[in-house]
Amino acid sequence: MNKKYIFPLLALLLFGTGNAQQYKKPLISAIRESDLRKDMYELAADQFWGREAGTLDELKVSMWLADKAKEAGMKPAGDNGTFFQFFDMYRHQVIPQSTLKIGDNSLKLWKDFLVAEPVNASVDAEIVYAGNTEPEDLSKLDIKGKVLAVNASDKNISKDMTLFVRRYPGFVRNKYYNKAAELGVKAIIFITDNISEQSWVEVLPQMTRGSYGVEGLREKITNNIPVLWLKRENADWVKNSPKASLNLITETYKYPSVNIIGKIEGTDPVLKNEYVLLSGHQDHDGIRHPVKNDTIYNGADDNASTCVAMLAMARAYKKQPGKRSILFVFHGAEERGLLGSRWHASHPVVPKEKIVAVLNGDMIGRNDNNEAALLGGNAPHKNSEELVKMAEEANNESTKFKYLKDWDSPSHAEYFYFRSDHLPYAKIGIPAVFFTSVLHDQYHTPQDESENINYKKLYKMTEWMYRTSWKVANETERPKVIANFSLER
Repeated sequence: MNKKYIFPLLALLLFGTGNAQQYKKPLISAIRESDLRKDMYELAADQFWGREAGTLDELKVSMWLADKAKEAGMKPAGDNGTFFQFFDMYRHQVIPQSTLKIGDNSLKLWKDFLVAEPVNASVDAEIVYAGNTEPEDLSKLDIKGKVLAVNASDKNISKDMTLFVRRYPGFVRNKYYNKAAELGVKAIIFITDNISEQSWVEVLPQMTRGSYGVEGLREKITNNIPVLWLKRENADWVKNSPKASLNLITETYKYPSVNIIGKIEGTDPVLKNEYVLLSGHQDHDGIRHPVKNDTIYNGADDNASTCVAMLAMARAYKKQPGKRSILFVFHGAEERGLLGSRWHASHPVVPKEKIVAVLNGDMIGRNDNNEAALLGGNAPHKNSEELVKMAEEANNESTKFKYLKDWDSPSHAEYFYFRSDHLPYAKIGIPAVFFTSVLHDQYHTPQDESENINYKKLYKMTEWMYRTSWKVANETERPKVIANFSLER
């Protein structure tokens, strides 16, 4: 070969090789803290009134997200060439015509008594007041076919969790329900204690709203026995075995909710037909009771944080696509029981077998800059060795978070692994992990606002998710599900 061609050829080979090596690296420079901050202040602003699922506010923010997805470089991947995947959300609600009479006293719904769960019920039976009886001692009482009235008690209930006061009535209900139902009671009336007195104002909005479902999940009203709450100042009403006449009437409504779904196609002629699913949820709690003179539950960390992170990752993938395609799913109605993710897992916009992994984020913008949790990173929640290894390698490369492994323990009081949008995908056998910076004292309060986000932390969490997704998008072999993996809470 003529010497005059050797050096240009070597230079070309070296240049080409250099580009190939650079291409294999994630384009971290495309993710900017300023973009995260700008998007956060828009998405979690008061203009969207807390983005409650099943409201016009959720639909308005969905339009905003669709516009931002397009601007970030995504192509529509929803229904009929749009960014939208609509689904019906079912709402079951106890109506005002429901009545309760105890002895000669006619009680007013939501003022004198609360209904814990929407059920249809017609009960005409004697009340047995059990006082402080614990569940294990109920069998000593003659309560079959009767209404059980019992004092609420926090005995044997763990207080080591966030929003304990708000969640307390549910724990009390679960403490007694199965045993009471087994013994054949017709209804349960709980008399408030100190904690449930505090919780009354907090649980009232969720009880009046009712319960929510989607096709195949809480689609219909349950046949559970009715569970009521009565203030202790009125406890005399249930003493001395009076008769209770209860008529609960529940109606079901259908509301539209929506997932926002976009994609950025991969570059490999074969692997681009496979998808890495980046997951978050766009809804929050809307307008509720005031806390510190604010009633708008903006949901900045929960979960505008992951939504803006997904937009930032989309900008990076637009500039430098991976070999596999990226599917971005902003789930609706997560706060109503993971309804959007349950819908998409059952009705995926791409073939289920083509989704190689789900990388879900929820609450990624608060707490210590150097700590984070990878839920699904440890047994028994881990469902893919390869996917977890990729996430750990991505963390070791740059972000170097110390893992909060106790949050992934099946004995952790929060059961946090089971409370976000990766769960429906893991249940159908798709490798899935959940990135989070965990809870804080402004969780599900109006103080979860843009100004309280730790933007350095949000950037690091975004980088960690992006680096992990880049590995999944470019590895030749897709991550596998651990054989015989099953989820049990």
